Amino acid sequence: MKTSHLMKGAALGALLAAGLAAPASAQDSVYFANNAYRTGPFAGSGIPIGDGMRDYIAMINERDGGVNGVKIVYEECETGYDTKKSIECYEQAKGKNTIVYSPWSTGATLAAIPRAHIDKIPILSMAYGLSASADGTNFPWVFIPPFTYWDGASLMVKHMAAELGGMDKLKGRKLGLIHLDAPFGKEPIPVLENLAKKYGFEVKLYPVAAADMQNQGSLWLSIRRDRPDYLYNQGWGAMNPTAVKEAIKNNFPIAKLVGVWWAGGDDDARAGGPEAKGYKSLNLNAAGTNFPVIQDIQKYVVEKGKSLAPKEKVGENLYNRGVYNSMLVVEAMRNAQKLTGKKVITSEDMRRGLESLNITEARLKEIGMEGFATPTTISCTDHSGHSKAYVAEWDGTKWTKKGDWLEPLKDEVRPLIEANAKDYTDKAGNWPKRTEPCEKSS
Repeated sequence: MKTSHLMKGAALGALLAAGLAAPASAQDSVYFANNAYRTGPFAGSGIPIGDGMRDYIAMINERDGGVNGVKIVYEECETGYDTKKSIECYEQAKGKNTIVYSPWSTGATLAAIPRAHIDKIPILSMAYGLSASADGTNFPWVFIPPFTYWDGASLMVKHMAAELGGMDKLKGRKLGLIHLDAPFGKEPIPVLENLAKKYGFEVKLYPVAAADMQNQGSLWLSIRRDRPDYLYNQGWGAMNPTAVKEAIKNNFPIAKLVGVWWAGGDDDARAGGPEAKGYKSLNLNAAGTNFPVIQDIQKYVVEKGKSLAPKEKVGENLYNRGVYNSMLVVEAMRNAQKLTGKKVITSEDMRRGLESLNITEARLKEIGMEGFATPTTISCTDHSGHSKAYVAEWDGTKWTKKGDWLEPLKDEVRPLIEANAKDYTDKAGNWPKRTEPCEKSS
């Protein structure tokens, strides 16, 4: 990334932090570090996520005076989606005693995991990162709610089977995976290949180099040749709108193109114009402003001119995803306060709060998120929850919910998580053993 971009990002990061942290002091606040990318080819996805995260924290500080009277000092560190820069951001966060670290890329998560286990800083990689880290026994400092990329891959297969008439109808079919040629993009492959063997379908891989995200012409020639029945898009940033436009250009049935939840940005679908109607994406949160939580953000943050988001972007899918992410942080902090009896918690306290997090239907209603998401429970051994998702469909102007919330194929995914977690720790050598006791159910 160019130095000028880094300087701009650093300046913006300082501005963002100042806007949320100024009133608080060390005595009545905690620090929360979030990687961001408001510059570069992934900015189209990173900006709405960052805006939603920032605005939810700002709303909690403005409306409630923080969490039980403790303000959250929220600061972004600009990475441009660059893993090397993310390591600098991690070290900066550690130096400021962050209660939780938010990497915001799978590459950044992989780089932080070995460090966080030594430094005792919990990593919250919300629906991204290393799928095997859902194993809390081997990864006590990593949390990946509400589900993993392996859950997503199983949901894609489940969706395809439902449209075809049952799991037995998968035999002889062909599923293509368009994926960023990076750790994030490769995550679904093990589950898709396992399920392909079990159910008799074929998986075709279509990797997209980061430099070619907006130049997918040759890849789509291969797709036209292979004629897959469905395409699963494990894309992010500029890759997604390009994939939608190329699908339309190459006459691929748009309803058979299904994105991972990160390929469900409003701008991703808008790029295809009217012909993008019918494009689908897995989703973990609802879009729109018809929720008390979003209305409170509008009241306490947006209408007061304290948001970076354009007003018309508030409530869009990825903005709401950022809101959901910060909600997990706030609820884990609240839980940690309850468990420890302390108001100003540490990173080790936060790990306890995350590990026994139980967001019920009743709690979702209390915080203005009824219908916004489904319950999520994290436990000592399960740091994901493997919660439900739904298939969202673009109606030409907005995302709509199609059908019910769906459970991933947990019985297919969990054994892979456990096996790969053990393989990771064995290869790491001298991997720190779990020393934190599991919390009793409250």
